[in-house]
Amino acid sequence: MDYYHIEAADLGRDALVPLSVHGSSGEIFYELALEMIQTITENNEADRGSVLICPVGPVGQYPIFVRLVNERRLSLARCWFINMDEYLTDDDAWIDAGDRLSFRGFMDREVYGKIDAELLMPEEQRVFPDPLHPERIGELIERLGGVDLAVGGIGITGHLAFNEPDEALTVEEFAALPTRVLSIHPETLATNGGADLGGALEDMPRRCVTIGMREILGARKVRIGVFRDWHRGVVRRAAYGEVTSAFPATLLQRHPDARIYVNDVATKRAY
Repeated sequence: MDYYHIEAADLGRDALVPLSVHGSSGEIFYELALEMIQTITENNEADRGSVLICPVGPVGQYPIFVRLVNERRLSLARCWFINMDEYLTDDDAWIDAGDRLSFRGFMDREVYGKIDAELLMPEEQRVFPDPLHPERIGELIERLGGVDLAVGGIGITGHLAFNEPDEALTVEEFAALPTRVLSIHPETLATNGGADLGGALEDMPRRCVTIGMREILGARKVRIGVFRDWHRGVVRRAAYGEVTSAFPATLLQRHPDARIYVNDVATKRAY
């Protein structure tokens, strides 16, 4: 495809979803953290609560977010963090929070455990999708009045959260997918296993629970960060390719306020 050959200097021109091109990965993480901080600050000043959909991947924004919350004494008391997903056992239960792969464990250690206690939101406002009751995420979001900001990355198959491609669905059907339990595609297992377990693929969980495309695309703002070598092709297809359920990130082209932050690695042409 021609879009894989777009040079770094031209990336973003005529893109179908806005791209913000930056330098190092640190700049990408700073922008994502600042989006979170600004959303919460504006809502606090307007005497409103904040609802954020948050990933564990990318994670580089969290040390910056934690530091800014503590330095600025930013209250999270009325803030809800709804995490995108979690790995499951073969019996479709959450993996143990003490597992090095657990997203719940990561958030407890690296985010909630490092924010000053007087600024932190109550525990019930730190939410993960429940494999036994996945429908509760949609119900919660409706009760809270919608999501202000969804932050995330894009996987090797174009997936947002763990919304893997499904070419059997129309774009409209795919966009309406709710929070649910599903199997992880082999490409995603290989990519994540290489990064997180040093290639020990047999020890990777095969199942997950994920927030749906309906919840992500329903957010008022969506902000995505891409920064790896293989994101060179991914970001080009997301921003220039045909909108299709075969590559979920292309659905961002139809969102009224989506933006992808790109570092100097991902800006390079795919090949």
